[in-house]
Amino acid sequence: MRPSRFTEEQIIGMLKEQEAGAATADVCRKHGISSATFYKFKV
Repeated sequence: MRPSRFTEEQIIGMLKEQEAGAATADVCRKHGISSATFYKFKV
């Protein structure tokens, strides 16, 4: 399996940013990921 572009700390930061109230689409756009990738991180 290919290693992730993002470290665990970066992924956790993205998830917390969304939980704090930011729209998922905005978080994805800011970090350059697709919404599918974001939801994969969530699982």
